[in-house]
Amino acid sequence: MFKVNLLAVAFVLVFGLAAFGASAAHAGDGTEVATVGVGGYDPVSYFAGPRPVRGNGRYTVEYQGVTYLFANEADKNAFEKEPEKYLPAFGGYCAYGVAIGKKFWGDPEVWEIVDGTLYLNLDKSIQQEWDKDKPGYIKKADGNWNSIKDKSPGEL
Repeated sequence: MFKVNLLAVAFVLVFGLAAFGASAAHAGDGTEVATVGVGGYDPVSYFAGPRPVRGNGRYTVEYQGVTYLFANEADKNAFEKEPEKYLPAFGGYCAYGVAIGKKFWGDPEVWEIVDGTLYLNLDKSIQQEWDKDKPGYIKKADGNWNSIKDKSPGEL
C-alpha cells in the first residue's frame, strides 16, 4: 500500500513538473521576455540627485525593447517626453569598458553625469581609473561604440 502511494506521488510530481516546464518554455519563447534597464533604477532619479532610487512596477515604460522602472508618475512622464535625455550612455555598459573596446555591465550604483550624460562603470575601482581622464575615455568610448554596440560581450 505504501509503495502505491509513493508511486502515485512520484507520478504526479513527474508529470506536474513536465507540465510546468512546458508552460515555462512557452513563456521563454522570446515573446514575454523583458530586459530591465539601469538595473531597475529610475533613470530620471540620477538627474534629480543626490542619489538614484529604484523604480517599481507601477510606473514603467518600454523603450527600444528595454523596460525602464520609475519611482513615481512624474519621473515616468519626464522620461516619456525625452527618453534620450535620461538613458545611460552605451546602453548601460561600463563607460571605461567601452573605451577599451569591451562590454561589461555597468553597476547602477557606480555612476556620474558628465555634460548631461549618464555614465555607468563596472565598479568603484574602475570608476577611479575612468576619473583619471574622463574626457579622453569618453572620446575613446564614443569612437568604439558604433563598432561594438551590436556585438555580444563574449565576442569582444
